[in-house]
Amino acid sequence: MVMIMSELLYFLIVQPRGGVEEGPTVLRKAGLLEKLKELECDVKDYGVLTFADVPNDSPFQMVKNPRSVGKASEQLADVVAEIKRNGRTSLVLGGDHRSFLMIISMEVWHKYYNDYNDTANLMSIQTYFPLKSGNWQHLWPCQGPPRSLCHLGGCSHGHQHSTDNHNWELTWTTCIFPPEGTKGKEEFQESRAEWKWGAGQMPDVPGFSWVTPCLSAKDIVYIGLRDVDPGEHYILKTLGIKYFSMTEVDKLGIGKVMEEAFSYLLGRKKRPIHLSFDVDGLDPSFTPATGTPVQGGLSYREGLYITEEIYKTGLLSGLDIMEVNPSLGKTPEEVTRTVNTAVAITLACFGVAREGNHKPTDYLNLPK
Repeated sequence: MVMIMSELLYFLIVQPRGGVEEGPTVLRKAGLLEKLKELECDVKDYGVLTFADVPNDSPFQMVKNPRSVGKASEQLADVVAEIKRNGRTSLVLGGDHRSFLMIISMEVWHKYYNDYNDTANLMSIQTYFPLKSGNWQHLWPCQGPPRSLCHLGGCSHGHQHSTDNHNWELTWTTCIFPPEGTKGKEEFQESRAEWKWGAGQMPDVPGFSWVTPCLSAKDIVYIGLRDVDPGEHYILKTLGIKYFSMTEVDKLGIGKVMEEAFSYLLGRKKRPIHLSFDVDGLDPSFTPATGTPVQGGLSYREGLYITEEIYKTGLLSGLDIMEVNPSLGKTPEEVTRTVNTAVAITLACFGVAREGNHKPTDYLNLPK
């Protein structure tokens, strides 16, 4: 197993509420690495990644600092790709969620799975749909080789309508292509000019020329969506993205939801799973120290059930823990509660079970 600790200074460009860059530090101080080692995980700590700003990084349309963000994203993608080539499980602790979703779902899978006919699953828990945008007509999809995403959790909320978020909303859409009539890598550049969405054609964002689209819409699942705006709903329906709203989670139960999600993603082929978990996907009663707390999210028990079930598949290939923001806790207790929840979610991904972890009973020398 591998851990990457990243300060993510540049993600403040994206996240309107600062402080997420401190998330990795508080998780480390909570003893996360030591607890993983107690599980007999072979932990290799890559430490903190730092990123330099690109001088004179002028905005591109509504996208702020595109070259700085693109360069830092590629740097992180290269590190995670190296980890995957070494056959290890990546654990990325971060700040803003959209960065890692874009990086890992696109570049890392592209580099790790060199065969464009191969696929991988990416699962993510998050407070809101990552294609969120107040001016949603400016989102562009495109085509590319198949990969897959299961986005576990999510909702939308008012302050995300800021145009400051368009950089990641835009680059996120570059990783998704419609499920039917997909084309190979050699036709990608041509297809970029063909695909249109809403009011515009997908542009070439400065700093992101290295990005290769790799998520098929048919391999994406969202679980726990709430407060989805009309533009987001249009994207979900038009691209045919599979999702379970919080209403469906309540109706079916998280057990049935996970069963259907696994059947949808793994029924065709058993593939590695990458889980991107934003703590704001949980109800704020469990994770109050986060930038996007919205009532009615997944419960603590549902979060643990999701991660326990993913561990049981034996397919977990990578994990991101995002959106822990200690600066937004109203009290030290709120920060501690959020951090402890994030640690528990992480440990469940690597085998900690609520009923306890027990060895085979052979050593007990029980009476016959």
